[in-house]
Amino acid sequence: MNLLAIDFLETIYNKEKEISLLGKWIRFKDIKDLFKKYEDAFQISELGTSEKGTPIYTLKIGSGEKKILLWSQMHGNESTGTKALFDLFNCLLLSKQSEINTILKSCTLLFVPMLNPDGAEVYTRVNGNNIDLNRDVIDRKAKESKLLRALLEEFNPQFCFNLHDQRTIFNVENTKNPATISFLAPSEEETRALTKGRKETMNVIVAMNTMLQEVIPNHVGRYTDAFYPTATGDNFQKLGFNTILIESGHYPDDYIREVSRKFTFFSILQGLFYIAKTDNFTSYKAYFKIPNNDKVFYDVIHRYPDSKNDLGYQFKDEIIENKLVSKLVKIEETSLKGKFGHLEIVFEN
Repeated sequence: MNLLAIDFLETIYNKEKEISLLGKWIRFKDIKDLFKKYEDAFQISELGTSEKGTPIYTLKIGSGEKKILLWSQMHGNESTGTKALFDLFNCLLLSKQSEINTILKSCTLLFVPMLNPDGAEVYTRVNGNNIDLNRDVIDRKAKESKLLRALLEEFNPQFCFNLHDQRTIFNVENTKNPATISFLAPSEEETRALTKGRKETMNVIVAMNTMLQEVIPNHVGRYTDAFYPTATGDNFQKLGFNTILIESGHYPDDYIREVSRKFTFFSILQGLFYIAKTDNFTSYKAYFKIPNNDKVFYDVIHRYPDSKNDLGYQFKDEIIENKLVSKLVKIEETSLKGKFGHLEIVFEN
């Protein structure tokens, strides 16, 4: 299997990390000036504008026959993939490593680092017209959905990377470990049939998971492959474009998603390298050895002597006076047996 060395990944990430991007609230204003430094190496184009008129840019690099399309912040409040992409852009721009050259010679990479700038501006999942772009692939009511679909059909990629964030509630099945990274090879219809495209998608995910198990063992989950008729990944897969879903999740004490940013970067770079070096994508069965995601976590649990009175809380992010603020919100008051808190406070009396 064509795997990158962990020492290589650690070194290149620490060297090329885009330090100007930090935290969970990443807006267009945070990335717009960064495009200037990529102008000489990347082909940068304005794909179009959002519902509220903000530019949506693409970056293209590489000369290979294997075409790969990657996009992030389809949901405006899910920015970990965006940060990881700019870390990757620095690598593609500055690194002289043979592994990077292999990717650029074998692949043509096309990126949409922020598909939903309107949602990003106000830290919401939906776009400027209150449309969830990840549920708009059939109707395509949103400008952003139309732009992505047109780009897909024009570019005709062999693989797609669909980058999202997942909530802190998820754990790796049968463990007390948060699901720091979760993968999905989307289903194409309700029976979840193992089509040729799904098997090829699974094959790449197996390589990414194999690498991650060396650095965050038992912190990688498999997102549900229930078929969503209006979801982007499911429909792109159905159309014949192999779509890899990466969900960046929680790592202990990592509420600003900087640790998961690193492992998202690791995953993307490993996936690109594997595709660049591989011609046969038929081996897929190890995909099903990745544990499912489960939902056992609260952000905070208050434990009392009578467990029936235990209280669970989740953080709710809000923009207040132009700052991202996380507030604890009580979720339920029934027994929390079998549930765990990322922080647990025990009251003895």
